[in-house]
Amino acid sequence: MRVQIAYVGDGIELLMAVEVPAGATVGDALRTAAIEQRLGRAPDLAGLAIFGRRVDSVTLLRDGDRIEITRPLLRDPKTARRDRAASAATDRSGAARRRRSGGS
Repeated sequence: MRVQIAYVGDGIELLMAVEVPAGATVGDALRTAAIEQRLGRAPDLAGLAIFGRRVDSVTLLRDGDRIEITRPLLRDPKTARRDRAASAATDRSGAARRRRSGGS
Protein backbone atom coordinates (compact mmCIF):
# COMPACT_ATOMS: atom_id res chain seq x y z
CA MET A 1 0.00 0.00 0.00
CA ARG A 2 1.09 3.57 -0.62
CA VAL A 3 1.29 6.29 2.07
CA GLN A 4 2.70 9.81 2.10
CA ILE A 5 5.03 11.38 4.64
CA ALA A 6 5.02 15.16 5.12
CA TYR A 7 7.34 17.44 7.10
CA VAL A 8 8.09 21.17 6.94
CA GLY A 9 10.69 22.95 9.03
CA ASP A 10 14.05 24.70 9.24
CA GLY A 11 14.66 24.99 5.51
CA ILE A 12 13.33 21.49 4.77
CA GLU A 13 10.11 20.66 2.97
CA LEU A 14 9.47 16.98 2.56
CA LEU A 15 6.54 15.26 0.91
CA MET A 16 7.23 11.75 -0.23
CA ALA A 17 5.32 8.61 -1.03
CA VAL A 18 6.47 5.22 0.19
CA GLU A 19 5.23 1.70 -0.40
CA VAL A 20 4.70 -0.35 2.76
CA PRO A 21 3.20 -3.79 3.22
CA ALA A 22 -0.31 -4.30 4.58
CA GLY A 23 -0.21 -4.24 8.38
CA ALA A 24 2.60 -1.66 8.46
CA THR A 25 2.73 0.93 11.24
CA VAL A 26 3.67 4.61 11.23
CA GLY A 27 7.09 3.65 12.60
CA ASP A 28 7.58 1.11 9.79
CA ALA A 29 6.84 3.78 7.17
CA LEU A 30 9.27 6.25 8.79
CA ARG A 31 12.01 3.60 8.78
CA THR A 32 11.25 2.64 5.16
CA ALA A 33 11.52 6.29 4.12
CA ALA A 34 14.79 6.74 6.07
CA ILE A 35 13.33 9.85 7.69
CA GLU A 36 16.04 10.09 10.35
CA GLN A 37 18.72 10.31 7.65
CA ARG A 38 16.71 12.75 5.54
CA LEU A 39 16.05 15.12 8.45
CA GLY A 40 19.45 14.66 10.03
CA ARG A 41 17.79 13.73 13.33
CA ALA A 42 15.15 11.42 14.71
CA PRO A 43 11.63 12.85 14.43
CA ASP A 44 9.82 13.63 17.66
CA LEU A 45 7.53 10.62 18.01
CA ALA A 46 5.12 12.68 20.12
CA GLY A 47 4.54 14.88 17.06
CA LEU A 48 3.06 12.37 14.63
CA ALA A 49 -0.34 12.70 12.99
CA ILE A 50 -2.37 11.18 10.18
CA PHE A 51 -4.43 13.84 8.42
CA GLY A 52 -4.11 16.09 11.49
CA ARG A 53 -5.17 13.47 14.05
CA ARG A 54 -2.47 12.61 16.61
CA VAL A 55 -1.13 9.06 16.40
CA ASP A 56 1.83 7.13 17.76
CA SER A 57 4.45 5.06 16.00
CA VAL A 58 2.53 1.79 16.43
CA THR A 59 -0.64 3.06 14.70
CA LEU A 60 -1.59 0.83 11.79
CA LEU A 61 -1.65 2.50 8.38
CA ARG A 62 -4.28 2.38 5.66
CA ASP A 63 -3.67 2.86 1.97
CA GLY A 64 -3.55 6.58 1.13
CA ASP A 65 -2.75 7.82 4.66
CA ARG A 66 -0.59 10.94 5.00
CA ILE A 67 1.77 10.81 7.97
CA GLU A 68 2.57 14.30 9.23
CA ILE A 69 5.66 14.90 11.33
CA THR A 70 4.84 17.99 13.35
CA ARG A 71 7.19 20.29 15.24
CA PRO A 72 6.68 21.61 18.75
CA LEU A 73 5.08 25.03 19.01
CA LEU A 74 7.57 27.85 19.33
CA ARG A 75 5.21 29.74 21.60
CA ASP A 76 2.05 28.93 23.52
CA PRO A 77 -0.88 30.28 21.43
CA LYS A 78 -2.76 31.58 24.48
CA THR A 79 0.26 33.53 25.70
CA ALA A 80 0.87 34.95 22.22
CA ARG A 81 -2.75 36.14 21.98
CA ARG A 82 -2.61 37.72 25.44
CA ASP A 83 0.58 39.56 24.52
CA ARG A 84 -0.93 40.82 21.24
CA ALA A 85 -4.06 42.03 23.03
CA ALA A 86 -1.99 43.82 25.71
CA SER A 87 0.18 45.44 23.03
CA ALA A 88 -2.88 46.59 21.06
CA ALA A 89 -4.44 48.04 24.22
CA THR A 90 -1.23 49.95 24.97
CA ASP A 91 -1.11 51.25 21.39
CA ARG A 92 -4.74 52.41 21.57
CA SER A 93 -4.29 54.19 24.91
CA GLY A 94 -1.16 55.95 23.62
CA ALA A 95 -3.01 57.17 20.54
CA ALA A 96 -5.89 58.45 22.70
CA ARG A 97 -3.47 60.39 24.91
CA ARG A 98 -1.85 61.97 21.86
CA ARG A 99 -5.26 63.04 20.49
CA ARG A 100 -6.29 64.61 23.81
CA SER A 101 -3.02 66.48 24.16
CA GLY A 102 -3.10 67.72 20.56
CA GLY A 103 -0.07 65.66 19.48
CA SER A 104 0.11 63.83 16.16
